[in-house]
Amino acid sequence: MAFEFIGTGRAVPSRKVSNSELAAQINTSDEWIRSHTGIGNRYIAGEDCACSDLALEAAKNALAMAAGFNGNNETDTAERDRAAAEMAEKLDVIVLTTASADFVGCPSTACVVQGRLGAKKAAAMDLAAGCTGFVYSVETAAGLLNIRPERTHALVIGSEVLSKITNWEDRGTCVLLGDGAGAAVIEKTGAPSEGNGKRGLLRTVLYADGTGWDTLIIRRGGTRYPIKKGEVVNEPIQVEMKGQEVYSFAVKAAAEIVNTLLKAEGISIDDLAWIVPHQANYRIIQGAARYIGIPLEKFFINLEEYANTSAATIPIALDEMNRTGKINRGDLIMTVGFGGGLAYGGNLIVW
Repeated sequence: MAFEFIGTGRAVPSRKVSNSELAAQINTSDEWIRSHTGIGNRYIAGEDCACSDLALEAAKNALAMAAGFNGNNETDTAERDRAAAEMAEKLDVIVLTTASADFVGCPSTACVVQGRLGAKKAAAMDLAAGCTGFVYSVETAAGLLNIRPERTHALVIGSEVLSKITNWEDRGTCVLLGDGAGAAVIEKTGAPSEGNGKRGLLRTVLYADGTGWDTLIIRRGGTRYPIKKGEVVNEPIQVEMKGQEVYSFAVKAAAEIVNTLLKAEGISIDDLAWIVPHQANYRIIQGAARYIGIPLEKFFINLEEYANTSAATIPIALDEMNRTGKINRGDLIMTVGFGGGLAYGGNLIVW
């Protein structure tokens, strides 16, 4: 039995914001942003766009691919939607991961998406694991499929509208973040997950270091620091980050994930087609490669175009790689996630 990836999709807002445009609003420059982060652009959602809106579009693109749709997602929307609706009826599980949900606590954004897709028989849940959310969600979805024989299909989505919880006066965070969503359809098949011809999700490692819970945080709005009746709120709920601490954690976490998965599976770095890391910051990925002692070229990096979309970075990357032929059937890839919580982990997948 294997858990195979049969469809991927991504979605971003229509507004693309370059470093130069952003630099006109804050005290920075395109050169500074690129040299410190590797980012050149990011996509920013409009006022009427919420997390579920981007998630829905990414999900439709992934579901349509899984159903065999080969058209243009942007121009053949009616045909895409028909294919997506057909596949949505087969879904048993939807797991959506985000740090910028439509609502605080209830309802889950996954339920909103489930209703809009018409996936009537699918269970739906949100998962909160920060930037590692997609890694956690893939393992969760596979586990939910595995536990019941009649469950065969899962949809995993990472979606973020971080622009609405970003402090646009804080250069240390606002230059990093963008909006977007990515999705993948996982099918439980009869293919082997071990030995010759093995397919799909092979192994996952999941970790957390909760002692660093306040290193990357959305402090206000929950029950620890609620917004109280009569309180004048001068600033919206915002992401706060201790940049140097995040960097130190991320580099070591990435190294632990890569080394643990390689050792557990009994393979070398040469066996991997790609490492697909959370697209946090070019310096973090560069530092991790150096710390592990492997070529930077082994890492797929698309930060320049999308910036850091938190839980959406890995599925966005997977869809870009899938649609451009950078990964092909049979390729062995590793995802590596790290971020708020502090949670971290990785998946080893035969594509």
